Amino acid sequence: MKYIQFFVVLVCLVLCSCQETIDLYPQSNLNTGTYYRTVDEVRVGLTGCYNGMQAPLQTEWQLTELRSDNSKQGVPASTSSNNRDLSDLDMFLPATIHSAIYSYWLTTYNNIRNANIILQRLGVVYDPSAGAISLQNIDIKISDTDRKQLAGEALFIRSYHYFNLVRLYGGVFLLHTPVSAAEARAINRSSVADVYKLIEADLKTATTYLNPAKFAQITGSSIGRANQWAAKALLGKVYLTLNRKAEAAILLQDVVTNSGFSLLPAYANVFSVTNEMNAEILFTVRYKAGGLGLGSGFGNSFAALNSGSAIINGSGQGLNYPTTELNTLFTTRDNRRPVNIATFGTGTAARLYVPKYLSPVVLSNDGESDWPIIRFADVQLMLAEAQGFRPESIGLINQVRARAGLPALAATVNSVATFEQALAEERRLELAFENHRYFDLMRYNTTLTTIKAVDVLRNHFAAEYASHYAQYPVPILTLPELQANVTEQKLLLPIPQREIDTNPSLNITQNAGY
Repeated sequence: MKYIQFFVVLVCLVLCSCQETIDLYPQSNLNTGTYYRTVDEVRVGLTGCYNGMQAPLQTEWQLTELRSDNSKQGVPASTSSNNRDLSDLDMFLPATIHSAIYSYWLTTYNNIRNANIILQRLGVVYDPSAGAISLQNIDIKISDTDRKQLAGEALFIRSYHYFNLVRLYGGVFLLHTPVSAAEARAINRSSVADVYKLIEADLKTATTYLNPAKFAQITGSSIGRANQWAAKALLGKVYLTLNRKAEAAILLQDVVTNSGFSLLPAYANVFSVTNEMNAEILFTVRYKAGGLGLGSGFGNSFAALNSGSAIINGSGQGLNYPTTELNTLFTTRDNRRPVNIATFGTGTAARLYVPKYLSPVVLSNDGESDWPIIRFADVQLMLAEAQGFRPESIGLINQVRARAGLPALAATVNSVATFEQALAEERRLELAFENHRYFDLMRYNTTLTTIKAVDVLRNHFAAEYASHYAQYPVPILTLPELQANVTEQKLLLPIPQREIDTNPSLNITQNAGY
């Protein structure tokens, strides 16, 4: 707006006061070739990358929580196209043209492009053969400290997006620099290993570039930005996913011991809009209410269907409906339950909903609640997973349980199997509706010996079948038919069919099972 206002005033002065010709480049023609010439402009672009993290979250819960045993499509008898789309994801029946699958893919790649533009202007280059990041000379006047901080933030954002993509779709298109449409059509899917190679390079570099300030020292404009501890925690999760537990444990222990972040005394306070960016939040996607176009819509999306203004102004859509089994798993003593699951109505009309992202709104879908990406409790439980069955790991779990008002794990947690079950259950309860459960289940296939994603999801269908899945319109799938939908292959989503159909230049393979 300031550029536009300046241009209008300048044109008026020229027309009214002189005959001299002034050659101005039209501000309406600003593009990546004419912008990002100063450090301030790079900062503006980087802010856009942070804002760009909101769009994929709009559908991420459908691809994660809804496909796990935490959530289900809340109106099984519905024949509406929107609810059928949700049901198809819930029941592992998505078409390759599913709108949410493509929307998540598109919005994620849009923001990867944003990050790549920033990294290009900062002279950040990735060498695929070496799996290393380097810096080239640039024409922007910027200090080395500022350059590395801004580059580290963009690398963190890019790695976060690719980490989600590779876990959801497998090998994807690897773009580490801006490309034209013609160039993009010549790029095929990369291997899973090559995607993780870029992710690791990005995050290892980010851990050295980013601000190492401890929590209490993070102030001013640094609040809410990626920092060294967030990068180490995310890299620790990457290593854990790759079953490189020793490397993960080193990073995660460093965060637990030295970051200055910690568990808050009260679980509910972690998510309070009056306590944002607290000591438990290493990184979050931020939202801002007030009609700015930056508010969160999850309060309205997840509030109970047809609840009027009883829960939130503008009513709710009843999405991300909690499963009966998760509701039962939360004991009455667990103070995390009212933060994660609430009930609207009474008797047979009672409906569960997720209150975690509720905040008072003047306008619908304009909430203040942030969406946490990395919390200290997550880091503690990952460290326990990386260390395996040992007293120190049980102690980490017990710290989380104590905050929840629960007793320490019983003496019956005395083997690898009982430890793994206790760990998985604690992560499920602690991180409910934060889009961790499905990723956790997929990781457990490799990192744990007694928990397999296919078995957990088939058991989930069995537990919910009579009360929910048997109520779907004709044709009704039998329980064995429903369970047969869940296979190792279909733990991955399909590559959006549009990517295959609109590129005649390459033979792009679809994921197996689709």
